[in-house]
Amino acid sequence: MQARPRRLRRPDLPVLAVLVIAAAVLMPVLVLALSWLGDESAVWQHLAQTVLADLVLNTLLLVMGVTVGVLVLGISLAWMVSALDFPGRRFFDWALFLPLAVPAYVLAFVALDTFDYAGPVQRLLRETLPAFSGGSARRPWLVILTLSLVFYPYVYMLARTAFMAQGRTLMEQARILGLGPYAAFWRVALPMARPAIAAGLALALMETLADFGAVAVFNYDTFTTAIYKSWYGLFNLNAAAQLASLLLVFVLLTLALERLGRGRARFEQQGARQAHRVRPRGITPWLLTGFAGSVFLLAFALPVGRLLYWVVDSAWRDLDARYWGLIWRTLVLGSGAALVTVLLALLLGYVRRTRQHRLLHIAVRGATVGYAMPGSVLAVGIVLSFAAIDRFLTQTFGVGQVLMGGLLALQMAYVVRFLAVAFGPVETAFERVRPRLIDAARTLGASPAETVRRVYLPLLTPGVLTALLLVLIDVMKEMPATLLLRPFGWDTLSVRIYEMTAEGEWARAALPSLSLVLAGLLPVYLLMRRTRVH
Repeated sequence: MQARPRRLRRPDLPVLAVLVIAAAVLMPVLVLALSWLGDESAVWQHLAQTVLADLVLNTLLLVMGVTVGVLVLGISLAWMVSALDFPGRRFFDWALFLPLAVPAYVLAFVALDTFDYAGPVQRLLRETLPAFSGGSARRPWLVILTLSLVFYPYVYMLARTAFMAQGRTLMEQARILGLGPYAAFWRVALPMARPAIAAGLALALMETLADFGAVAVFNYDTFTTAIYKSWYGLFNLNAAAQLASLLLVFVLLTLALERLGRGRARFEQQGARQAHRVRPRGITPWLLTGFAGSVFLLAFALPVGRLLYWVVDSAWRDLDARYWGLIWRTLVLGSGAALVTVLLALLLGYVRRTRQHRLLHIAVRGATVGYAMPGSVLAVGIVLSFAAIDRFLTQTFGVGQVLMGGLLALQMAYVVRFLAVAFGPVETAFERVRPRLIDAARTLGASPAETVRRVYLPLLTPGVLTALLLVLIDVMKEMPATLLLRPFGWDTLSVRIYEMTAEGEWARAALPSLSLVLAGLLPVYLLMRRTRVH
């Protein structure tokens, strides 16, 4: 019997869309790899003779220093608030999240103003100690300290949740076996929290490698500053692409080492009773309060207080039509990117939830790797991609420049970089839509439109709103991509901060900086609620 011919299946449009999104996200990586086909030996010879060794050493020193800094601060503070009782613990439990609202480049110029030769700290030391001569504060240790104070909350947030989730039973068993509170921490609590700590460390190191504003303030040359100088100083985009690809290798190696260190370990919340907090003896509780208070002071209270002082003293004079234009352009870019990014995240979440295919899951993962790409890397990759497409369109159809010179390149950089940020809350929201709820709606005769309106929308709305807010604030604070890709006349708050700090005008950078800090408090509040352990 002759077999019947198999009908061609219609293409699944949502699946095709996910594949296209993944290809668009990974396109800059491919373009950066292809940049090595160009001969830039003269530029590399110049870099090798001048700054290349310093770039590698500075980047490695920064990564290692921030690794130690965020681990020491994040783990110690998380253990203090979750397992120990000391004066002010309830306040520091949530207040230690707040440095997440301070962009690294804002804390950088405040720290430089405070600790530089003409700053109040060195002035006081010269007046108090005649033998103290002072010097420049543009030192590697201050760069490392600044980034550690900004990024330690990533480790603190996840480690705190892990420690609190271990519960009372586990620690009681450790005490029964003869372990004191500190021995139980080293031998039981810390190893169990390692996956969460590794995840927080990976986030902190990705942000460190992606940072441009803070290292630029300190004149501390890393790959991000070298990319900018190659583009705007040497006017060599291909050399900038090759530098960007090396920076991307740094990021991927960091992620690979984090995965290798984590192994097969997983972090799960056990839902156990909250452990009883131990009250240390003697003056130890007050020392703990002093340590937590010092971190909070340096990472949040001092920069915000200094910004407020500058704004009240003189920066309010910049509150003119130009400043409102900066806010308007920042909000337009942020809201547009947030809307597109969340819509794409909803598509990814829907397809992942309704289609079961390994290739599809790989495509979804590929579409959300953009957060691992620094903004400067994305900017170079997107410009080269768009320039190649424009050349093809010109040669084939005779049209002029279509993609370059507008907002599309900048918007794409935002979407690619922050799609993972939006996908997290959206995926969590989809998990609340249980299959039995959809089955019940169908059983009761609800149409697909009614199912979406009465089941999907109420359950997805909180996650969608959270994703919109997180992406909006991240776009507002993004400096490298905005600086490299913005069209003429589209300066934003972050660009204004860079321009003022590059000229040493700390006070005039205070007003846009304070605006970003206040806006950043909203997603920090959401993160505090999501990581609250009952």
